[in-house]
Amino acid sequence: MKTETFQTQLNQLAMLLRWQVGRLGNIGKIGLGLIVATGIYFFSTVLPQESMLLKLKERADLLQMQALSKQMPGETESGKQMSGEQALQAFYEFFPRIDSSPFWIRELVQLAKKQGVELSSSEYRLVNENDARLARYEMILPVKGRYPQIRAFMADALETVPAMAISAIAIKRESVTSEKLEARLEINLFLNK
Repeated sequence: MKTETFQTQLNQLAMLLRWQVGRLGNIGKIGLGLIVATGIYFFSTVLPQESMLLKLKERADLLQMQALSKQMPGETESGKQMSGEQALQAFYEFFPRIDSSPFWIRELVQLAKKQGVELSSSEYRLVNENDARLARYEMILPVKGRYPQIRAFMADALETVPAMAISAIAIKRESVTSEKLEARLEINLFLNK
């Protein structure tokens, strides 16, 4: 008896649902389908990622607290406090001497050869402002090569010469089918006076 009553109620509910869906029309059915698809996507994709994001944030906070507990601000590796002047002096000592620019240019040429990048005639200019502790050696390097070669050259250059910054890049290709690119790199090498 109970199963017959339950079956009857289920049939009535199914008929009512079909009638309500029939009243929606085509646009309403599409909207209802999108709502159902959005709900499925939310519960199957977004919620699990949210819990993973919370775990990663907790891990990052833990690692940050561990790092802060190991070294307090202003401390060196040996644990001694540096004064502001000592820290500033250590900062400037990081940069290569101004007379070492030919060495760094030679390094860039060797890196270009290593990566198979062609260097054309380059332009160099030393910008030496009187009141600044650092000089800026501006270089414009026209290079030719395939995209992976140029990208590898830039990555190697930035790793090998840490006092260098690429300030601008202009890339062009002769035609769509051409594999070779022409790139114009504007590079600044910061040097200690």
